Amino acid sequence: MDKKQQDKTPEVSQTIFNIVGEKVALGPMRKDLVPHYNRLYNDLRTLSRLGDSPLPWTLEQEEQRYEKLIARQETEIVFLIYERSSGHPIGVTGLDEVDKRNRTAEFGISIGEPDARGKGYGTETTRLVLDYAFTGMGLHNVLLTVFEYNLPAIRAYTKAGFKEFGRRRESIFMGGKLWDNIFMECLSTEWGPSPVLAEVFKPDEPR
Repeated sequence: MDKKQQDKTPEVSQTIFNIVGEKVALGPMRKDLVPHYNRLYNDLRTLSRLGDSPLPWTLEQEEQRYEKLIARQETEIVFLIYERSSGHPIGVTGLDEVDKRNRTAEFGISIGEPDARGKGYGTETTRLVLDYAFTGMGLHNVLLTVFEYNLPAIRAYTKAGFKEFGRRRESIFMGGKLWDNIFMECLSTEWGPSPVLAEVFKPDEPR
């Protein structure tokens, strides 16, 4: 390729959006952002909401976790969450334990960037992932677990369409106290309409 051809070659951004909402967009995980994930998940408040042990997480461990995620793409689908206005990555979300035969999965989300909390990003992200699960993948039942003390998350999940169906009582220790682990679920028949993907997966009209 000569220099003139090189000059005409457009720059390719590393940022890819699969699903775009009003406030956030979801895209594939990126290896070049592993150091960023490592910074986010060394925040002890973030770890306490995930139920992880409050231990320092090395870059090498983060690299190993990334490689494991990539290897489990058939049963674990992970999206990077971007703030639309800035294009800044603020957390991760996705579906785990995906069972296509029984049309079930487990939902997970973490807004790791402290400045991105309390802005409605979690609620919209949850709706977009449910849209992907139901409209894109044809799943029927999506489950999640949330700790009793994580009140912002419970509010976001409820707004997005999840309903509590049970608890494991006093099974989580945090802040010197035992808390319940709450189980919530959302069914495709009780959720909707699709906020984004109905147009993407709309069949072509006959001409």
